Amino acid sequence: MVTVGAVKELFPEEVRVAIIPETARYLKKKGFNIVIEKGYGERSYIEDRQYAEEGVEIVNSRKEVFEKSDIVVYVRGPGSSKEVEESDLPILTEGKIILGLLDPLGNIDTMKKLAEKKITALSFELVPRITRAQNVDALSSMASIAGYRAVIEAAKLCSKIFPMLMTAAGTIRPAKVFVIGAGVAGLQAMAFSKKLGAIVEGYDIRPETKEEVQSVGAKFVELGLETQEARAEGGYAKAMGEEFYKKQRELLKKHVKSADVVITTAMVLGKKAPILITEDMVKEMNPGSVIVDIAAEKGGNCELTQPGKLIDYNGVKILGLVNPASVYPAHSSYLYSRNVMNFLSLLISKDGNLIINFEDEIIRDSTVTYNGQIVSPIVKKTLNGTK
Repeated sequence: MVTVGAVKELFPEEVRVAIIPETARYLKKKGFNIVIEKGYGERSYIEDRQYAEEGVEIVNSRKEVFEKSDIVVYVRGPGSSKEVEESDLPILTEGKIILGLLDPLGNIDTMKKLAEKKITALSFELVPRITRAQNVDALSSMASIAGYRAVIEAAKLCSKIFPMLMTAAGTIRPAKVFVIGAGVAGLQAMAFSKKLGAIVEGYDIRPETKEEVQSVGAKFVELGLETQEARAEGGYAKAMGEEFYKKQRELLKKHVKSADVVITTAMVLGKKAPILITEDMVKEMNPGSVIVDIAAEKGGNCELTQPGKLIDYNGVKILGLVNPASVYPAHSSYLYSRNVMNFLSLLISKDGNLIINFEDEIIRDSTVTYNGQIVSPIVKKTLNGTK
């Protein structure tokens, strides 16, 4: 029988969990054993007894979880932070499988160490953007919550309320929200801003997103720079040249200047986030306006963003969101654990044996290391310094 283990998260301020009691129950029915570290779900408000009621084994140490497990699941695994790497690489032994958010393109050295130890590493960042993979797409499920949080934070910080309000004293015009990036986080931010009553504009470099932006009630901003070349393999956004970004910033300037709230979401897998808002652009914004930068963890889309901090620049508040989905551990853990549950279901045969089926596109694309080698084509390209 295949045993899945889960340990407390070591990534700074990470409170989500990869397995909740509900998904543990499903996995038990599928034929998995589950073992967790004592106190595993405390920061997500889940008690050990709730896991025990579902037949989950609870042990006292991290090392014991690793010893008992065939597969170890994380929210943020080795590669995501030095804390996880320093703790877990010494006690992960040959033949183990790990699954989680590993930041494989941002931490190639860690991936090499996993390969050297003959650990099979499966990364949610590399899940292909195909219809069949939607129920294992952890980036998208977490981005939905990130987009929601960005709007909540913006509404708290903005000097204006979002909806139009008619009173005896006069009518308040709705706030104007400009969202840069029409991925899952951006679309969620547009949709929720619209629900709160704001006037919403959205922009993305990929022209095919126009209908998606309009479908959530936002006006699509066309700069004349939209290009199919911005889509990389796997359906992710692709980095463009600095000359392109320079022209893009020039055209974005008037939309940023006129907005009460700007939410930026533009990220490129494995690379520093592109700078879309310069200091000069912020200088032209009205005092009392807000920038919420969801890309802060990757350096930020605003030149002035400080990851994890709120700053005030000439009356413009700039919030650098880091790990935004973790603020809502109950629902974030619910969604993420279902992504984990669905992925694990691909790793077990009908007779309860562990399988790594490279004919399955999801497994093939998500596997970073296997049998002592880095096998992911995308990671190997990065390792070799090619594009």
